[in-house]
Amino acid sequence: MFINKQHPTPVTHFFTGGPLTRFSLLLTQSPLANQSFASALQFAKAALAQGFTIEQIFLYEEAVLAAATAIDLPTDEPNLAATLAQFCQQQQIALLYCITAAEKRGVQADTSGHYIAAGLAEFAMRLANTKLVQF
Repeated sequence: MFINKQHPTPVTHFFTGGPLTRFSLLLTQSPLANQSFASALQFAKAALAQGFTIEQIFLYEEAVLAAATAIDLPTDEPNLAATLAQFCQQQQIALLYCITAAEKRGVQADTSGHYIAAGLAEFAMRLANTKLVQF
């Protein structure tokens, strides 16, 4: 993601639209392996600050590991999955994970209510009238 002085936030660089613009975010990488969760959080916060709406965040492929209950991170590592879940709960953003991808990976999903099990069909239906951004 490109950020510079002319475009201080990732949202203004990506899209300049009206305040009614709605985004759907698609995460496909593991929350443990790279920067995608941090980038998605930064994007979502910047979008909301500028008056945009985040309709949903969908976890697919390796990103479904975020919904796992059995992951125990060392205390010196940031838990980006938990941070994302808290953010979505505070902002009332639907946080969905692909149930099929989770089952393929043996993920026992968090039942605390932060995550919503969904299929690709539900994700696709929720995409109506939104701009999709993949991380």
